Amino acid sequence: MQVGLLIIGDEILSGKRQDSHLARFIALLSERGMQLAWAQYLGDDRELLAARLRDAFASGDLIVSCGGIGATPDDHTRQSAAAALNRPLALHPEARELIWQRIEQMAAEQGKSVRADEPDSLRRFEMGVFPEGASIIPNPYNKIPGFFVGNVHFVPGFPVMAHPMMAWVLDRYPQLHRAVGLTERSLIVQGAMEASLTPLMVAVETEFAGIKVFSLPSVDHPQWGRCIELGVKGEAASLAPAYDALKRGVIQFGASISTELVR
Repeated sequence: MQVGLLIIGDEILSGKRQDSHLARFIALLSERGMQLAWAQYLGDDRELLAARLRDAFASGDLIVSCGGIGATPDDHTRQSAAAALNRPLALHPEARELIWQRIEQMAAEQGKSVRADEPDSLRRFEMGVFPEGASIIPNPYNKIPGFFVGNVHFVPGFPVMAHPMMAWVLDRYPQLHRAVGLTERSLIVQGAMEASLTPLMVAVETEFAGIKVFSLPSVDHPQWGRCIELGVKGEAASLAPAYDALKRGVIQFGASISTELVR
């Protein structure tokens, strides 16, 4: 089971708001010894979202989708999820109760009375309309829940709400947590072209199962100028011999090593 992240909202794609979900989700995964396999940004387009979510539900991946689950005209994620599942939308009874608690709390803070059949209350209940058969994701910030169907989970776009809800989702999958997570070690290499080091990279990956080799070239690094960050990542127990082999290969090639990094 891979882990994927969908970030939804025209405001992200237009640059009106900067995304903070990707970095936080990666950090939450790392805390649990997990790793992100893919991420995708999507606009508020109902047909596009339905098509992408159809693939998401069929993938078997653990997926978190951020944004677009409100009840305003520019929110389409709930409707798109229902279309992808070919299920009707329905007011979730537990979600309705949580939303009503929030409505009453806000009214009490303002010294007002409120009824469930008022237009404002009915509009707020729309935020609890999910694809039939969905389960809720608790929202510790304001009680307005997200939802999930299978392994695909939907949380709001607001980081203050979304990030603790992401953590709740990941903790549903303790079987995917690792006591020792993935780590990486790398070298800053100068005096070599990336293409020339490719055979070494292939050889290290072939020799050490479960290890991935990565190469990040730079032509104008502020500290090292033209260089390559060349490294390995994988389980900590098997990382050291793979790193040693990579380092030996760089030295034998005749390139210079400016520094070594551990993450």
